[in-house]
Amino acid sequence: MRRVMIAGTGSGCGKTTVTCALLAALKQAGKKAAAFKCGPDYIDPMFHREVLGTPAYNLDSFFCNRDTLCALLAQNGASAEIAVMEGAMGFYDGGSGSAYALSELTETPVIPVIDCKGMQDSIGAVMQGFLQYKTPNRIAGFIFNRLPERLIPFAEQLCRDLHTRYFGCLPQQKQTIGSRHLGLVTAAEITDLQAQLDALGQAAAASLDLAGILSLPDLPLPDFTPPVIPKLKKRAVIAVARDRAFCFQYTENLNLLSEIGCELRYFSPLHDAHLPAADGLLLCGGYPELYAEQLSGNQIMRAEIREAVRGGMPVIAECGGFLYLHTKLRTESGTAYPMADVIQGEAFPAGRLTRFGYITMTAADDQLLCAAGHEIRAHEFHYWDSTACGEGFAAVKPDGRSWHCAHVSRTMYAGFPHLYLYSDIPAALRFAEAAAQYGEQHGTHQQNPAV
Repeated sequence: MRRVMIAGTGSGCGKTTVTCALLAALKQAGKKAAAFKCGPDYIDPMFHREVLGTPAYNLDSFFCNRDTLCALLAQNGASAEIAVMEGAMGFYDGGSGSAYALSELTETPVIPVIDCKGMQDSIGAVMQGFLQYKTPNRIAGFIFNRLPERLIPFAEQLCRDLHTRYFGCLPQQKQTIGSRHLGLVTAAEITDLQAQLDALGQAAAASLDLAGILSLPDLPLPDFTPPVIPKLKKRAVIAVARDRAFCFQYTENLNLLSEIGCELRYFSPLHDAHLPAADGLLLCGGYPELYAEQLSGNQIMRAEIREAVRGGMPVIAECGGFLYLHTKLRTESGTAYPMADVIQGEAFPAGRLTRFGYITMTAADDQLLCAAGHEIRAHEFHYWDSTACGEGFAAVKPDGRSWHCAHVSRTMYAGFPHLYLYSDIPAALRFAEAAAQYGEQHGTHQQNPAV
């Protein structure tokens, strides 16, 4: 599989812009690409998806071992001429979840992006540092973002001097994608996004070495054993929230539930009048705080979700979905809006990034996802907090910091931590089996017979 990672010297260096530009240029050239994001990011894959018009995926070496990573890469990139991975943060940042770790596990060539604004000779120092910091590494060459045209010969000479490859540059763009507290604004919020992506593709075709990138070695993946996916005896119907307020969902989570035997029915807590007939509920993360008034105004939906969850419908509610289940959600303006009133508490803006990063959670009691004492890996990233964070898990960061989180029961997981279900397939199966059992007990299988 021909594959390449577009990494970065740090957050904000332009790797998402360069990745989208490369994907757009490949598409304009008639090349079929598959897009992946290193790490737990939700927003960047939205832009990859908009560029290609196909699903985009995550690969996370904190959540998954080599076998699972290679299996996901092979499965989701099988039909592409090249798989393009976008790194996270700086290339070496993130410990076991870093872009460097992923490149080593999947044996993927790497092209770091250097933001050259305000630099000249220091560009060489950055290059040499990245080439020598950890060896061996798979750095094949560099892309130079915001490089003045007059410095192109200088950058080319630096590459020759350091025995690496010049893969081109990307000039300063007139338009840039905006940002907010969880990173970039989402793709759906940019009215002229397609025009911007087309312009990026044209710029990349003119200034990046597409032929060189496409000539990278067509390497076999490391030997791997795919994970075994269990199957439900009877189908479960899962209602999945999907709209601008609830948009942070891993494609792999949905694919895994489908492969286990779930039927997914998408609905909008913002716009739909009713919850679809279902056996289980997925309330993913997103930006409910930006749409609190509208979510609160949809009283029938709030009431139906409250009745379903209180009545025992299995639910996974992560971060933004967790906020929605609160009694009230307070916005930055200070207004507290009524929500679904399942979690007796108020969600409020913390004013800063709270409990950020990878965690390992240990279950206090038997519950929906696992038995007492079981460990699940997760990730937190939020600027809102709660008066009722829950005590269902003990969360520990790699540096030893710890806290309690999540409301759990035999039918509920609701908390700030995001789950990547391929990291714990038995947890996904337990959720699906609980939903199937709920369907049998409540007669929904009569409406949705098993396959």
